Amino acid sequence: MSGARNSRPSRRLIIEGGVAAAAWLGASCRGRSFPRIGTTVEAAPAPNAPPVALEVALRAGPAGVVLDPASGRSTRIWRFDGKRIAGAEAALVNHADSTLGPTFRVRRGQRLRVDFENALDEPSIVHWHGLQVPEASDGHPRFAVGRGGAYRYDFTVLNRPGLYWYHAHPDRRTGPQVYAGLAGLFLVEDPDDRARGLPVGEADLALVIQDRALDADGELVYAPNTMLGFLGDRIFVNGRQTPAVTVRTGSHRLRLLNGSNSRVYKLAFNDDRPMIVIASDGGLLAAPVRKPYVVLAPGERVELWVDFSRSSSGQAVWLESRAFAAAGGMSGMGGMMGGGRGGGLPNGAPFRICSFDVGGAGDQLPLPVRFEPLAWRPEREVVNRGRPRRIDVSMSMMRWQLNGRSFEMTEVAADERVKLGSTEDWELRNLGGMMAMAHPIHLHAGQFQVLEREVAPQWRAAADTLRAGLVDEGWKDTFLLLPGERVRLRMRFERYAGLFLYHCHNLEHEDAGMMRNFLVEA
Repeated sequence: MSGARNSRPSRRLIIEGGVAAAAWLGASCRGRSFPRIGTTVEAAPAPNAPPVALEVALRAGPAGVVLDPASGRSTRIWRFDGKRIAGAEAALVNHADSTLGPTFRVRRGQRLRVDFENALDEPSIVHWHGLQVPEASDGHPRFAVGRGGAYRYDFTVLNRPGLYWYHAHPDRRTGPQVYAGLAGLFLVEDPDDRARGLPVGEADLALVIQDRALDADGELVYAPNTMLGFLGDRIFVNGRQTPAVTVRTGSHRLRLLNGSNSRVYKLAFNDDRPMIVIASDGGLLAAPVRKPYVVLAPGERVELWVDFSRSSSGQAVWLESRAFAAAGGMSGMGGMMGGGRGGGLPNGAPFRICSFDVGGAGDQLPLPVRFEPLAWRPEREVVNRGRPRRIDVSMSMMRWQLNGRSFEMTEVAADERVKLGSTEDWELRNLGGMMAMAHPIHLHAGQFQVLEREVAPQWRAAADTLRAGLVDEGWKDTFLLLPGERVRLRMRFERYAGLFLYHCHNLEHEDAGMMRNFLVEA
């Protein structure tokens, strides 16, 4: 591919996806300052931080990969490319033939230094999704750097072992940048997994599920709908269309991330085996949980125990997304919702995701009865017990809002301030209206527990097509707020003071203002 062809993810992507892109670069950047070319912004390490265990140079820039096997043409994308400067060789794994950035493989307690370089023609910054990191390393849009700018992250991994991820997070351009490829996995490994009886090595698989739309030339098409989000008509797993994943007979650990911009997945296997959930956003559950299917909203992760021993060699088992009522919009409750111009695959439609081709003998392990108990926050320490902090999803002038407000870079309302060291209950409400739809809500600054859900009677029929697959049993950083539902959360702000974000992880909603700051005050 020529350099000119590599310079952008796609002319069509830029033109259709962001009618607002040019206006954003002109109007939105007025009155704001981005670091000049060659500038490095540095997040200072915490006092008494351990020595650096992994140092990485991470670059966001143009690349090319074959996304359409039928055409064989290289598609223009944007991707994170990483180079290990110091640390264990296995701690950073690049994927040259994928849209995904390198996979980080680290352990709790290790300190990371990541030098981010922006080689795009627009500002960008990196958010470490689900990780508890200092304010300066959280990827707030106010830290975005322009082309040629750099940002040094320096933080110690405090999270429980589990599957996390990282992605671009600039104001009003998160949707197109993540869609173009700026995302990757961040795996906090547990050296005790084998002792716990969990599948390891080749039997431990991480799968990133995303939807895309391609034109006749095999180029990405990004045509977002501000109300509904972007929905593509092709499903990709780890950067490949509907791939076949080769597995052995025996037990496997499947770590799944919904990396789509706005699509919700209702996951099940074609042979109707139960979905055995062992972990969620924040790591292992207290014990395995069986569900008929699993719901995965944008930004959420789930880990499954799957035994292919009952499948004969040469037999394929399919992971699929089943039909559900994507309530909301002008089509009313229970209607199937499309979005953008991907065409043919609305939210709630059934389709296959990938096959698991069984071949060769593997280890069949007994399913563990329990893992470590989860250290839930007790009610006695909740400073606002009985009076949860209330946040309402709303819409005004065709813009999604939180408590009647849209995002402003550093604005914090009086009811968006919390005290460092406090435990609070929050209640998010999605009380319907003509444009009611499900919203994946993500909170920065740590993990929370889901305490309860309540759906208004007129919305229960639609909610019942998803509720049995919601995974609320573990620590979370993202959850799906259904139409007509209120959800109560509990979170402790125990580590870092500073300005953090809460927002809808339907990335088109986020870009359209459905994001707010909250300030943790020392």
